[in-house]
Amino acid sequence: MNEKELTITRVFDAPRELVFQAWTVPEQFANWMGPNGFTAYGVEMDLVEGGAWRATIGNGEGLEHTSAGVYREITTPERLVFTFFWTSAPEETTLVTVDFADLGDKTEMTFHQVEFRSEQDRDEHRAGWSETFENLTAHLIEKETNR
Repeated sequence: MNEKELTITRVFDAPRELVFQAWTVPEQFANWMGPNGFTAYGVEMDLVEGGAWRATIGNGEGLEHTSAGVYREITTPERLVFTFFWTSAPEETTLVTVDFADLGDKTEMTFHQVEFRSEQDRDEHRAGWSETFENLTAHLIEKETNR
């Protein structure tokens, strides 16, 4: 890994189809997207290759960030590839690839994001995504409990 890319791998105690749905169903995505202290809303997904997505996260104290992008590849339930940018800085577009490996009752998710402008940008994204994936873990536990 170099300073312009980020890879995070997590294993979730949930089947691959459920993890994939968490990424592709707007109501589910809104339930876990965002680091600690933030809530997602206004989630829009045109889940086709070439379709756009958009989501806003806010902390309830007036701080908001809107991210958006375009789906480049959708292979259900194995892979998502999409562009990612903050609407306040569209020139800083990155490419995200999320692979979902079937481990039976578990799923290994490999999240890969490139190309950051700096090591600091990459590290800020690592911190945000790491907290966000903790929220995804909690979301999946709740979904599995209610199945």
